[in-house]
Amino acid sequence: MNDAAHTLVRMTDTDLTPADPDDDVRGRKVVDRNGDEVGDVEGLIIDQEERRVRFLEVGSGGFLGLGEKKQLVPVDAIIKVDDDVVQISQERTHVAGGPVYDPEMVVEKRYYEDLYGYYDYPPFWGPGYTYPGPFRR
Repeated sequence: MNDAAHTLVRMTDTDLTPADPDDDVRGRKVVDRNGDEVGDVEGLIIDQEERRVRFLEVGSGGFLGLGEKKQLVPVDAIIKVDDDVVQISQERTHVAGGPVYDPEMVVEKRYYEDLYGYYDYPPFWGPGYTYPGPFRR
């Protein structure tokens, strides 16, 4: 995959669905490895070609939508999913210190590379990458 950024889209901006319907975790709480709340899964970034979820769009903070911060978390960070909660391997302070996501900006491949680097995971377009799905349950 040569230009990963152009194959990734916000799922809500398309009529795409994940290849595995169980990977649609929108609306669930996100907690860190200690069980501390990080935010809510407000959206999913999906690969158009394979229809695999690549990032969770996590919203946190704010009140009534004002002052809310959004960040993308690679699905590789998911360690557990149940009916109401997605647990990730990082601590919430690590997520809070990550790059802020603005769904209105044009996202370049470098942005995704930086995200994978920040979370210490190889990018999905790299050699030998194995998709972590279906999400560990």
